[in-house]
Amino acid sequence: MVHVNDPAVVERLMRTKGTWAIVGLSTNEWRSAYDVSLYVRDRMGMQIIPVNLKGEDVHGEKGYKTLAEIPARNHPIDVVDCFVNSQRVGAVVDQAIAVGAKALWLQLGVFDEAATRRAKEAWLDVVVNSCPAREGWHYGL
Repeated sequence: MVHVNDPAVVERLMRTKGTWAIVGLSTNEWRSAYDVSLYVRDRMGMQIIPVNLKGEDVHGEKGYKTLAEIPARNHPIDVVDCFVNSQRVGAVVDQAIAVGAKALWLQLGVFDEAATRRAKEAWLDVVVNSCPAREGWHYGL
């Protein structure tokens, strides 16, 4: 069964202040994660945590290689926002479940039905094929 985003969940995630782990956020300014993460932090008012293969700091925020490396002081992780390709997102979803994340946001073009199902079964809120920077105008953000 194909996932359909619940507008109430999207709005709640967009409006409720919290911590967003941005997986795939690096210092590469050409990648969409670079600008979208600024929107999430500066327009939406969220704390962001970069997660990337090198563990690079981005936008002055401490970076980590995996969700598991994020220290307990930064928990709970309210949203895991995934900018990784569809073939890699299943492993990220499993990490999100393991660290007790509350929600999963798969960016535009990121699909994995099995991973989405696992997230729902673990009681995570799920948003698929969407971008907070494109949704923000609905909520005056």
